[in-house]
Amino acid sequence: MAYYNPFSLEGKTIFITGASSGIGRATAIECSRMGAKVIITGRNEERLNETFLQLDGEGHLKISADLGLQEELDRLVDFVPILTGFVNCAGLAEYIPYQFISKDKLDKTLDINFYVPAILTQKLLKKKKIINNSSIVFISSISGVYCSAYGGSIYSASKGAINGLVKGMALDLAVKQIRVNSINPGVIDTNIFENGAITEEQLKEDMQKYPLKRHGKPEEVAYAAIYLLSDASQWMTGSNLVIDGGYTLL
Repeated sequence: MAYYNPFSLEGKTIFITGASSGIGRATAIECSRMGAKVIITGRNEERLNETFLQLDGEGHLKISADLGLQEELDRLVDFVPILTGFVNCAGLAEYIPYQFISKDKLDKTLDINFYVPAILTQKLLKKKKIINNSSIVFISSISGVYCSAYGGSIYSASKGAINGLVKGMALDLAVKQIRVNSINPGVIDTNIFENGAITEEQLKEDMQKYPLKRHGKPEEVAYAAIYLLSDASQWMTGSNLVIDGGYTLL
């Protein structure tokens, strides 16, 4: 009897942004293990190469690019091949009390977390790089959709905007059988907090707020992305998939 796996990504070509670390790196690696041809991009060429060397199989591509620069965004769109899946992972988290936010800080977070994935996806669609019956996945957050955090107004705003975008896109692209969904994780153990805005002690204290008493792992988000990219989720679009260790239950 032939091996049956509805979550297989064999024959699929998946493009992943923010693949130089964290959720993006884990998603790229796990997609390659599921048989996909993977195209990865990120700003840090050295770390992007570290991801590339961990990919299973052959035929993968890596493209170093700063998505905040228009010319590099256009170069990226021209370079990527025809896709059957696209995962927007690139993002940043900056926490500052609302009373002290500035337009510059607001612009910086919204640019990377909202404008870049929105415009990049549109450019790929206009260039017909994302074909019919494909799947588009946005890595969002429970923040700004189900809850927020002290100092998290800017980050929450950017992620809330993504979720609104996903629902509108899902309707507009349904005629092409292109599915659009988001993944909404709680805190994931990545290097996104390396800037020191949140201390190690604060992170450990935060874990106690989760029924499962820990933060998530990048691979656990990657597995959800694989489901949304695979044929197993063909009747799923415009949905927000919550992966939060039970945080939003309380």
